[in-house]
Amino acid sequence: MQHVLTRPQYVRWRTAIFAIFFISGLSVATWASRVPSIKTALEIDKAQVGLLLLGGGIASIIGISSSPAIMARTGARLGMTLSIATFASGVALIGIGANLFGSFPVVLIGLALFGLGNGCIDVMMNVEATAIEQHASKTILPLFHAFFSFGTVAGAGLGALAAQLHIDVFLHTLATAILIAVIGAVSIINVPARSEALDTEAGSGEKPHWRERMHLALEAWREPRTYALGVVMLGMSFAEGGANDWLALGVAEDHGGGTALGAAALATFSVAMTAVRIFGGPLVDRFGRVIVLRILALTAAAGILLFILAPTLPLVFVGAALWGVGASLGFPLGMSAAADDPAKAAARVSAAATIGYISFLGGPPVLGFISEHIGLLNTLFILVALAALSGLFSGAARPLREDEKTPVPTR
Repeated sequence: MQHVLTRPQYVRWRTAIFAIFFISGLSVATWASRVPSIKTALEIDKAQVGLLLLGGGIASIIGISSSPAIMARTGARLGMTLSIATFASGVALIGIGANLFGSFPVVLIGLALFGLGNGCIDVMMNVEATAIEQHASKTILPLFHAFFSFGTVAGAGLGALAAQLHIDVFLHTLATAILIAVIGAVSIINVPARSEALDTEAGSGEKPHWRERMHLALEAWREPRTYALGVVMLGMSFAEGGANDWLALGVAEDHGGGTALGAAALATFSVAMTAVRIFGGPLVDRFGRVIVLRILALTAAAGILLFILAPTLPLVFVGAALWGVGASLGFPLGMSAAADDPAKAAARVSAAATIGYISFLGGPPVLGFISEHIGLLNTLFILVALAALSGLFSGAARPLREDEKTPVPTR
């Protein structure tokens, strides 16, 4: 049974989820854009940066993996509230550890909180966004991810400005954490309780036991299509996560551009990704998911190759832009494909998001350890191969036929 929303309720709900995507992207780019400054403040090498990323990645995977259980137990609204509070605290603690204490363990704890909260919110906001997309009956999930990219553009831009003005990481992250908390609180108020998003419907006389909802949330892991979509999302998520964590450092050190240009290159990547996500929905509706995904996978591979091999900084920036274009729609279209069957949308979105975010957050730290042996730019060839793999598996995103969908039960 679907909860009927008025037009104003729907608009407030959609706007609230746009805002939550934004603050998630803002938090990611705030950390990513200041990696060179944090590395300098703590006087650590790339392997230790990789260890920080691994700690945050492990915490994120825990958050991602536990989010279906949290939604089944508490509903998405309360789950999102707790998640936002957690990652906002983590963002602040990263700055406290970097500048006030100069402490690697404190920064690691901050990254763990950041990762745990962001891992949870990433799955939950995608469950909400796909429910909104089903309500709208058109491809709009790329637009939600555009708002994530708006957040990364804002975060990268502010990070570049802060680095240029020599503003310390503590002041930067504290201000960002406060902004995240305020926007998050206002947004949650406007998110309706919906059973389709694993909330208990407001005013519902029948409340399924949480274990029943938990069983539904885990059912998607037994379906082969979940893993096929996971491969599509893995390559593009790895490409996006690798850019967020290593692109700025690659420009700053390996290409000799310095910290400010490193942050600017990350902003270029984010702007390119955002532009495609804004216009991605109509393109997909016109040409289809599979064709769009294959073209973008090729673009991502070409962009990363140019970024690695470019002899001049202007070409490095062109490579970063193509990298952003290519990586733009893999994740949101994977989410859309997972939501094709409304009866199982929440469960399948949770499972697909888990695969995508594990590669997005857990994969890039591994690059840090590999880069200590073969160099960062050489390590990025791994992303080229994964982008190509994503293109090869794009057929899994084919929309389901009506006879492939589960009949929606009526009460």
